[in-house]
Amino acid sequence: MNGSPSLRNRINTVVRDIPRSGIRDFFDIVTTMKDVISLGIGEPDFDTPWHVREATVFALERGATHYSSNLGYIELRRALSKYVAKNFGAEYNPDNEILVTVGVSEALDLALRALLNPGDEVLYHEPCYVSYRATILFAGGKPLAVETKAENGFRLTRAMLEAQCTPKTKVLMLNFPNNPTGAIMSREDLEDIAKFAVERDLIVITDEIYAELTYDTPHTSIVSIPGLRDRTIFLHGFSKAWAMTGYRLGYACGPAELIEAMMKIHQYTMLCASSLAQKAAIEALARVTDVAAMVEEYRRRRNFIASSFADMGLECHRPLGAFYAFPSVAKFKLPAKDFALKLLHEEKVALVPGTAFGECGEGFVRCAYATSLDNIKEAMVRLKRFVGKL
Repeated sequence: MNGSPSLRNRINTVVRDIPRSGIRDFFDIVTTMKDVISLGIGEPDFDTPWHVREATVFALERGATHYSSNLGYIELRRALSKYVAKNFGAEYNPDNEILVTVGVSEALDLALRALLNPGDEVLYHEPCYVSYRATILFAGGKPLAVETKAENGFRLTRAMLEAQCTPKTKVLMLNFPNNPTGAIMSREDLEDIAKFAVERDLIVITDEIYAELTYDTPHTSIVSIPGLRDRTIFLHGFSKAWAMTGYRLGYACGPAELIEAMMKIHQYTMLCASSLAQKAAIEALARVTDVAAMVEEYRRRRNFIASSFADMGLECHRPLGAFYAFPSVAKFKLPAKDFALKLLHEEKVALVPGTAFGECGEGFVRCAYATSLDNIKEAMVRLKRFVGKL
Protein backbone atom coordinates (compact mmCIF):
# COMPACT_ATOMS: atom_id res chain seq x y z
CA MET A 1 0.00 0.00 0.00
CA ASN A 2 2.22 2.77 -1.34
CA GLY A 3 1.79 5.97 0.66
CA SER A 4 -0.74 4.33 3.01
CA PRO A 5 -0.37 3.50 6.69
CA SER A 6 0.91 0.02 7.55
CA LEU A 7 -1.89 -2.53 7.66
CA ARG A 8 -0.52 -3.62 11.04
CA ASN A 9 -1.45 -0.21 12.39
CA ARG A 10 -5.04 -0.70 11.20
CA ILE A 11 -5.51 -3.83 13.34
CA ASN A 12 -7.28 -3.60 16.68
CA THR A 13 -4.49 -3.07 19.20
CA VAL A 14 -5.69 -5.78 21.58
CA VAL A 15 -5.72 -8.35 18.77
CA ARG A 16 -2.41 -7.11 17.37
CA ASP A 17 -0.59 -7.37 20.67
CA ILE A 18 -1.80 -10.83 21.74
CA PRO A 19 0.71 -13.53 20.74
CA ARG A 20 -0.34 -16.56 18.74
CA SER A 21 -1.15 -19.71 20.70
CA GLY A 22 2.01 -21.27 22.07
CA ILE A 23 0.61 -24.71 21.25
CA ARG A 24 -0.09 -23.95 17.61
CA ASP A 25 3.23 -22.21 17.05
CA PHE A 26 5.06 -25.22 18.45
CA PHE A 27 3.13 -27.71 16.35
CA ASP A 28 3.71 -25.75 13.18
CA ILE A 29 7.29 -27.01 13.64
CA VAL A 30 6.14 -30.57 14.38
CA THR A 31 4.19 -30.79 11.10
CA THR A 32 7.40 -30.25 9.12
CA MET A 33 9.08 -33.33 10.69
CA LYS A 34 8.72 -37.08 10.13
CA ASP A 35 8.40 -39.93 12.66
CA VAL A 36 7.51 -37.66 15.58
CA ILE A 37 5.60 -39.14 18.53
CA SER A 38 3.27 -36.41 19.66
CA LEU A 39 2.16 -36.10 23.28
CA GLY A 40 1.10 -32.56 22.56
CA ILE A 41 -2.36 -32.02 21.12
CA GLY A 42 -5.27 -32.38 23.54
CA GLU A 43 -7.47 -34.45 21.27
CA PRO A 44 -8.74 -37.97 22.01
CA ASP A 45 -7.16 -40.62 19.79
CA PHE A 46 -10.40 -42.60 19.87
CA ASP A 47 -12.79 -42.36 16.94
CA THR A 48 -16.20 -40.90 17.61
CA PRO A 49 -18.42 -43.85 18.67
CA TRP A 50 -19.88 -45.63 15.68
CA HIS A 51 -23.53 -45.14 16.65
CA VAL A 52 -22.89 -41.35 16.83
CA ARG A 53 -21.29 -41.32 13.38
CA GLU A 54 -24.14 -43.43 12.07
CA ALA A 55 -26.65 -40.93 13.50
CA THR A 56 -24.77 -38.15 11.72
CA VAL A 57 -25.04 -39.94 8.38
CA PHE A 58 -28.71 -40.74 8.96
CA ALA A 59 -29.45 -37.11 9.84
CA LEU A 60 -27.72 -35.99 6.63
CA GLU A 61 -29.71 -38.47 4.58
CA ARG A 62 -32.92 -37.22 6.21
CA GLY A 63 -32.07 -33.64 5.24
CA ALA A 64 -31.18 -32.22 8.67
CA THR A 65 -29.17 -29.48 7.02
CA HIS A 66 -31.24 -26.42 7.91
CA TYR A 67 -30.91 -23.85 10.68
CA SER A 68 -31.99 -24.87 14.12
CA SER A 69 -33.34 -22.51 16.75
CA ASN A 70 -30.70 -20.01 17.88
CA LEU A 71 -30.72 -21.80 21.23
CA GLY A 72 -30.34 -25.20 19.56
CA TYR A 73 -32.79 -28.02 18.87
CA ILE A 74 -35.26 -28.35 21.73
CA GLU A 75 -34.80 -32.16 21.66
CA LEU A 76 -31.10 -31.69 22.40
CA ARG A 77 -31.72 -29.08 25.09
CA ARG A 78 -34.15 -31.43 26.84
CA ALA A 79 -31.59 -34.24 26.72
CA LEU A 80 -28.92 -31.89 28.06
CA SER A 81 -31.18 -30.75 30.87
CA LYS A 82 -31.60 -34.37 32.01
CA TYR A 83 -27.89 -35.15 31.61
CA VAL A 84 -26.73 -32.13 33.61
CA ALA A 85 -29.27 -32.73 36.37
CA LYS A 86 -28.18 -36.37 36.72
CA ASN A 87 -24.41 -35.86 36.45
CA PHE A 88 -23.75 -32.34 37.77
CA GLY A 89 -26.49 -31.78 40.34
CA ALA A 90 -28.24 -28.73 38.89
CA GLU A 91 -31.51 -28.40 37.00
CA TYR A 92 -31.96 -26.08 34.02
CA ASN A 93 -35.07 -25.25 32.03
CA PRO A 94 -34.44 -26.40 28.44
CA ASP A 95 -36.69 -23.63 27.13
CA ASN A 96 -34.56 -20.70 28.26
CA GLU A 97 -31.60 -21.79 30.40
CA ILE A 98 -29.54 -23.81 27.90
CA LEU A 99 -27.72 -22.53 24.82
CA VAL A 100 -26.06 -24.87 22.30
CA THR A 101 -22.82 -23.40 20.94
CA VAL A 102 -20.00 -24.05 18.50
CA GLY A 103 -17.78 -25.74 21.07
CA VAL A 104 -17.03 -24.62 24.61
CA SER A 105 -14.69 -21.98 23.17
CA GLU A 106 -17.62 -20.08 21.67
CA ALA A 107 -19.62 -20.51 24.87
CA LEU A 108 -16.79 -18.96 26.89
CA ASP A 109 -16.45 -16.08 24.45
CA LEU A 110 -20.21 -15.42 24.58
CA ALA A 111 -20.26 -15.55 28.39
CA LEU A 112 -17.45 -13.04 28.76
CA ARG A 113 -18.79 -10.67 26.12
CA ALA A 114 -22.25 -10.83 27.68
CA LEU A 115 -20.91 -10.00 31.15
CA LEU A 116 -17.98 -7.61 30.82
CA ASN A 117 -17.87 -3.86 30.46
CA PRO A 118 -14.50 -2.31 29.54
CA GLY A 119 -12.07 -2.68 32.44
CA ASP A 120 -14.06 -5.26 34.43
CA GLU A 121 -11.70 -7.72 36.07
CA VAL A 122 -11.77 -11.49 35.69
CA LEU A 123 -10.08 -13.83 38.15
CA TYR A 124 -8.77 -17.02 36.57
CA HIS A 125 -6.18 -19.59 37.59
CA GLU A 126 -2.94 -20.49 35.84
CA PRO A 127 -1.56 -22.71 34.41
CA CYS A 128 -4.67 -22.75 32.24
CA TYR A 129 -6.02 -23.44 28.78
CA VAL A 130 -4.31 -21.18 26.26
CA SER A 131 -7.39 -19.21 25.23
CA TYR A 132 -8.54 -17.91 28.62
CA ARG A 133 -6.42 -14.78 28.91
CA ALA A 134 -6.90 -13.86 25.26
CA THR A 135 -10.67 -14.33 25.41
CA ILE A 136 -10.90 -12.05 28.46
CA LEU A 137 -8.94 -9.37 26.62
CA PHE A 138 -11.02 -9.71 23.45
CA ALA A 139 -14.12 -9.08 25.59
CA GLY A 140 -12.61 -5.86 27.00
CA GLY A 141 -11.86 -7.33 30.42
CA LYS A 142 -8.78 -7.20 32.59
CA PRO A 143 -7.34 -10.67 33.36
CA LEU A 144 -6.14 -11.34 36.92
CA ALA A 145 -4.08 -14.54 36.93
CA VAL A 146 -3.95 -16.58 40.15
CA GLU A 147 -0.95 -18.91 40.19
CA THR A 148 -1.55 -22.48 41.38
CA LYS A 149 1.35 -24.62 42.59
CA ALA A 150 2.46 -28.21 42.03
CA GLU A 151 3.12 -28.69 45.74
CA ASN A 152 -0.57 -28.00 46.38
CA GLY A 153 -1.75 -30.30 43.61
CA PHE A 154 -2.46 -27.22 41.44
CA ARG A 155 -5.61 -26.67 43.52
CA LEU A 156 -7.19 -23.25 43.87
CA THR A 157 -7.83 -21.84 47.35
CA ARG A 158 -9.89 -19.01 48.74
CA ALA A 159 -6.75 -17.34 50.11
CA MET A 160 -5.24 -17.22 46.61
CA LEU A 161 -8.36 -15.55 45.23
CA GLU A 162 -8.65 -13.06 48.09
CA ALA A 163 -5.09 -11.90 47.45
CA GLN A 164 -6.00 -10.88 43.89
CA CYS A 165 -9.64 -9.79 44.10
CA THR A 166 -10.48 -6.06 43.99
CA PRO A 167 -13.71 -4.03 43.97
CA LYS A 168 -13.52 -4.08 40.14
CA THR A 169 -13.54 -7.88 39.95
CA LYS A 170 -16.74 -9.13 38.34
CA VAL A 171 -16.14 -12.71 37.18
CA LEU A 172 -14.39 -15.81 38.49
CA MET A 173 -13.39 -18.42 35.88
CA LEU A 174 -12.77 -22.04 36.87
CA ASN A 175 -11.50 -25.07 34.93
CA PHE A 176 -11.51 -28.40 36.77
CA PRO A 177 -10.55 -31.06 35.85
CA ASN A 178 -7.76 -28.84 34.63
CA ASN A 179 -5.92 -28.49 31.36
CA PRO A 180 -2.85 -28.67 31.49
CA THR A 181 -2.24 -30.02 35.02
CA GLY A 182 -4.85 -32.76 35.46
CA ALA A 183 -5.83 -31.22 38.81
CA ILE A 184 -9.30 -31.56 40.32
CA MET A 185 -11.10 -29.87 43.22
CA SER A 186 -12.81 -31.63 46.11
CA ARG A 187 -16.29 -30.64 47.26
CA GLU A 188 -14.74 -29.01 50.34
CA ASP A 189 -12.43 -26.95 48.11
CA LEU A 190 -15.38 -25.81 46.03
CA GLU A 191 -17.49 -24.93 49.06
CA ASP A 192 -14.80 -22.46 50.16
CA ILE A 193 -14.62 -20.98 46.65
CA ALA A 194 -18.42 -20.76 46.55
CA LYS A 195 -18.57 -18.79 49.82
CA PHE A 196 -15.96 -16.42 48.44
CA ALA A 197 -17.94 -15.90 45.20
CA VAL A 198 -21.14 -15.17 47.11
CA GLU A 199 -19.46 -12.77 49.54
CA ARG A 200 -17.78 -10.87 46.69
CA ASP A 201 -20.91 -11.04 44.50
CA LEU A 202 -19.01 -12.61 41.61
CA ILE A 203 -20.43 -14.33 38.55
CA VAL A 204 -18.75 -17.72 38.12
CA ILE A 205 -17.94 -19.26 34.73
CA THR A 206 -17.04 -22.94 35.11
CA ASP A 207 -15.52 -24.85 32.19
CA GLU A 208 -16.05 -28.54 32.95
CA ILE A 209 -15.29 -30.05 29.55
CA TYR A 210 -13.20 -32.83 31.17
CA ALA A 211 -15.77 -33.66 33.87
CA GLU A 212 -16.29 -37.27 32.79
CA LEU A 213 -12.54 -37.97 32.72
CA THR A 214 -11.59 -38.48 36.37
CA TYR A 215 -9.73 -41.50 37.72
CA ASP A 216 -9.65 -41.77 41.49
CA THR A 217 -12.36 -39.39 42.71
CA PRO A 218 -15.75 -38.58 41.12
CA HIS A 219 -16.08 -35.08 39.68
CA THR A 220 -17.92 -32.42 41.69
CA SER A 221 -19.37 -29.39 39.92
CA ILE A 222 -19.54 -26.03 41.62
CA VAL A 223 -23.12 -25.66 40.34
CA SER A 224 -24.12 -28.38 42.81
CA ILE A 225 -23.02 -26.21 45.76
CA PRO A 226 -26.04 -24.44 47.35
CA GLY A 227 -26.27 -20.80 46.31
CA LEU A 228 -24.06 -21.10 43.21
CA ARG A 229 -26.42 -22.30 40.51
CA ASP A 230 -28.02 -18.87 40.06
CA ARG A 231 -24.72 -16.97 39.76
CA THR A 232 -22.89 -19.50 37.56
CA ILE A 233 -22.58 -20.14 33.83
CA PHE A 234 -21.82 -23.84 33.39
CA LEU A 235 -19.90 -24.80 30.23
CA HIS A 236 -19.58 -28.30 28.84
CA GLY A 237 -19.43 -30.09 25.50
CA PHE A 238 -18.84 -33.22 23.47
CA SER A 239 -15.23 -32.95 22.30
CA LYS A 240 -13.40 -34.82 25.04
CA ALA A 241 -15.60 -37.49 26.63
CA TRP A 242 -17.26 -38.49 23.34
CA ALA A 243 -14.22 -37.87 21.08
CA MET A 244 -16.27 -35.45 18.96
CA THR A 245 -13.68 -32.67 18.54
CA GLY A 246 -14.43 -32.05 14.86
CA TYR A 247 -18.15 -31.69 15.52
CA ARG A 248 -17.42 -28.44 17.39
CA LEU A 249 -20.37 -28.67 19.77
CA GLY A 250 -20.67 -27.27 23.27
CA TYR A 251 -23.32 -25.76 25.48
CA ALA A 252 -23.90 -23.29 28.28
CA CYS A 253 -26.36 -23.58 31.15
CA GLY A 254 -27.27 -20.70 33.42
CA PRO A 255 -29.92 -18.29 34.67
CA ALA A 256 -32.31 -17.26 31.90
CA GLU A 257 -31.18 -13.61 31.91
CA LEU A 258 -27.56 -14.59 31.29
CA ILE A 259 -28.41 -17.19 28.64
CA GLU A 260 -30.58 -14.62 26.86
CA ALA A 261 -27.69 -12.16 26.78
CA MET A 262 -25.35 -14.82 25.41
CA MET A 263 -27.94 -15.92 22.87
CA LYS A 264 -28.21 -12.38 21.47
CA ILE A 265 -24.51 -12.33 20.63
CA HIS A 266 -24.68 -15.88 19.27
CA GLN A 267 -27.76 -14.93 17.21
CA TYR A 268 -25.99 -12.07 15.46
CA THR A 269 -22.58 -13.70 15.02
CA MET A 270 -23.13 -17.46 14.63
CA LEU A 271 -26.90 -18.00 14.20
CA CYS A 272 -26.79 -21.60 15.47
CA ALA A 273 -24.54 -24.59 15.96
CA SER A 274 -24.30 -27.22 13.22
CA SER A 275 -27.60 -29.05 12.77
CA LEU A 276 -25.83 -32.32 12.00
CA ALA A 277 -23.65 -32.02 15.08
CA GLN A 278 -26.72 -31.42 17.22
CA LYS A 279 -28.44 -34.53 15.87
CA ALA A 280 -25.29 -36.54 16.62
CA ALA A 281 -25.18 -35.16 20.16
CA ILE A 282 -28.72 -36.36 20.84
CA GLU A 283 -27.56 -39.87 19.98
CA ALA A 284 -24.39 -39.50 22.09
CA LEU A 285 -26.44 -38.61 25.15
CA ALA A 286 -28.76 -41.56 24.58
CA ARG A 287 -25.87 -44.03 25.03
CA VAL A 288 -23.21 -42.76 27.43
CA THR A 289 -21.58 -46.15 28.05
CA ASP A 290 -18.92 -45.30 25.45
CA VAL A 291 -17.32 -42.89 27.92
CA ALA A 292 -16.51 -45.52 30.56
CA ALA A 293 -14.36 -47.56 28.19
CA MET A 294 -12.35 -44.48 27.22
CA VAL A 295 -11.83 -43.54 30.86
CA GLU A 296 -10.44 -46.97 31.67
CA GLU A 297 -7.95 -46.74 28.82
CA TYR A 298 -6.87 -43.24 29.87
CA ARG A 299 -6.40 -44.57 33.41
CA ARG A 300 -3.99 -47.25 32.14
CA ARG A 301 -2.02 -44.66 30.23
CA ARG A 302 -2.03 -42.24 33.17
CA ASN A 303 -0.66 -44.91 35.47
CA PHE A 304 2.09 -45.86 33.03
CA ILE A 305 3.21 -42.32 32.28
CA ALA A 306 3.24 -41.37 35.99
CA SER A 307 5.39 -44.38 36.89
CA SER A 308 7.70 -43.64 33.94
CA PHE A 309 8.30 -40.09 35.14
CA ALA A 310 9.07 -41.38 38.64
CA ASP A 311 11.49 -43.93 37.19
CA MET A 312 13.45 -41.24 35.36
CA GLY A 313 13.45 -38.86 38.32
CA LEU A 314 10.96 -36.29 37.04
CA GLU A 315 8.70 -34.76 39.67
CA CYS A 316 5.09 -34.81 38.53
CA HIS A 317 1.79 -34.12 40.27
CA ARG A 318 -0.33 -37.24 39.75
CA PRO A 319 -3.10 -36.28 37.31
CA LEU A 320 -6.54 -36.91 38.76
CA GLY A 321 -8.54 -35.82 35.73
CA ALA A 322 -8.42 -34.87 32.04
CA PHE A 323 -5.68 -36.61 29.99
CA TYR A 324 -2.58 -34.54 30.73
CA ALA A 325 0.48 -34.84 32.93
CA PHE A 326 2.51 -31.75 33.81
CA PRO A 327 5.99 -32.85 34.94
CA SER A 328 8.65 -30.44 36.17
CA VAL A 329 11.82 -30.12 34.08
CA ALA A 330 13.18 -27.19 36.09
CA LYS A 331 16.15 -29.21 37.40
CA PHE A 332 17.67 -29.28 33.93
CA LYS A 333 18.17 -25.50 33.99
CA LEU A 334 16.68 -25.06 30.52
CA PRO A 335 13.70 -22.84 29.70
CA ALA A 336 10.68 -25.06 29.07
CA LYS A 337 10.52 -24.06 25.40
CA ASP A 338 14.19 -24.88 24.86
CA PHE A 339 13.75 -28.24 26.62
CA ALA A 340 10.79 -29.10 24.38
CA LEU A 341 12.55 -28.00 21.17
CA LYS A 342 15.73 -29.88 22.05
CA LEU A 343 13.71 -33.03 22.82
CA LEU A 344 11.81 -32.65 19.56
CA HIS A 345 14.91 -32.31 17.41
CA GLU A 346 17.04 -34.92 19.18
CA GLU A 347 14.48 -37.62 19.98
CA LYS A 348 11.42 -36.67 17.91
CA VAL A 349 9.04 -36.50 20.85
CA ALA A 350 6.66 -33.55 20.95
CA LEU A 351 5.58 -32.07 24.29
CA VAL A 352 4.16 -28.60 24.94
CA PRO A 353 6.23 -26.05 26.89
CA GLY A 354 4.47 -25.11 30.12
CA THR A 355 4.75 -21.43 29.26
CA ALA A 356 2.02 -21.93 26.64
CA PHE A 357 -0.36 -22.06 29.62
CA GLY A 358 0.87 -18.94 31.42
CA GLU A 359 4.13 -17.56 32.74
CA CYS A 360 3.92 -19.75 35.84
CA GLY A 361 4.18 -22.77 33.53
CA GLU A 362 7.91 -22.13 33.19
CA GLY A 363 9.85 -25.19 34.28
CA PHE A 364 7.09 -27.59 33.23
CA VAL A 365 5.99 -29.39 30.07
CA ARG A 366 2.57 -30.79 29.22
CA CYS A 367 2.30 -34.41 28.12
CA ALA A 368 -1.03 -35.54 26.70
CA TYR A 369 -1.73 -39.25 27.06
CA ALA A 370 -4.42 -39.08 24.39
CA THR A 371 -2.46 -41.46 22.16
CA SER A 372 -1.88 -45.20 22.14
CA LEU A 373 -0.07 -46.91 25.00
CA ASP A 374 2.49 -48.20 22.49
CA ASN A 375 3.25 -44.63 21.43
CA ILE A 376 3.53 -43.55 25.06
CA LYS A 377 5.91 -46.41 25.87
CA GLU A 378 8.22 -45.50 23.00
CA ALA A 379 8.01 -41.79 23.90
CA MET A 380 9.04 -42.59 27.48
CA VAL A 381 12.05 -44.61 26.22
CA ARG A 382 13.15 -41.63 24.14
CA LEU A 383 12.49 -39.15 26.94
CA LYS A 384 14.48 -41.21 29.44
CA ARG A 385 17.39 -41.38 27.02
CA PHE A 386 17.17 -37.63 26.46
CA VAL A 387 17.11 -36.58 30.13
CA GLY A 388 19.94 -39.01 30.84
CA LYS A 389 22.17 -36.89 28.61
CA LEU A 390 21.30 -33.51 30.18
